[in-house]
Amino acid sequence: MTVSPIAVTDRASFVLAANPGLMTLDGTNTWILREPGAARSVVVDPGPTDDDHLQSILAAAGEVALVLFTHKHTDHTAALDRMVELTGAPTRSTDPQFTRGADPLVDGETIDVDGLGIEVLATPGHTTDSTCFLLGADRSLLSGDTILGRGTTVIAHPDGVLGPYLDSMAHIRELVEEGLVDRILPGHGPVIDEPGRVVDFYLEHRAERLDQVRAALEAGATTPREVVETVYKDVDETLWKAAELSVAAQLDYLRS
Repeated sequence: MTVSPIAVTDRASFVLAANPGLMTLDGTNTWILREPGAARSVVVDPGPTDDDHLQSILAAAGEVALVLFTHKHTDHTAALDRMVELTGAPTRSTDPQFTRGADPLVDGETIDVDGLGIEVLATPGHTTDSTCFLLGADRSLLSGDTILGRGTTVIAHPDGVLGPYLDSMAHIRELVEEGLVDRILPGHGPVIDEPGRVVDFYLEHRAERLDQVRAALEAGATTPREVVETVYKDVDETLWKAAELSVAAQLDYLRS
């Protein structure tokens, strides 16, 4: 059964994948970008290899000129080969592993597809290859998992690194302050219409967690698990494994 896309701006709509979970929230948002009046589209993060989801994407996208990936995690990339098979479109990612028939993405480049301008922004932190896409004409930022529509993202050590993540968030904050971003189109969860408030929350949350980790270390914690048991005791234990990865990233940051 196909699912109708949800239009968000004149150039961006999304199809929600049926892969909800603790880490994926409501599921993966597959974004379909098209300049008004253009025949071809760009698909961002086709998501899982679910035939109904892929058919929903194709029904909404029409002719696909390009497939982009925000980062390597399988809930965004699993359908790569199937999308190439179905569309013949090239794929591009910051990580060459997910690039087919084209060059890897380059920070700062602008992609043009039938008048649709997409600026590539390297935003490492959640993963080393995390990338955002700026739709300048809509003042919208596709954030992948760098910023989620609900809650906060995991910095999964060792691939996730906190220092670069904080730098990436500061860069996004500058874009908001300069009036270049009015909304954030996340990889999971609802659209963010108050990007400044959410970015500030993310930065404040990270600062608070670092203070809590420092306090846990001073109280005698020596391992990520021991820190989690103190700092994340109010968090569902099913999320503690992911929290351990974030704590490992924070410990690495504090030692650097």
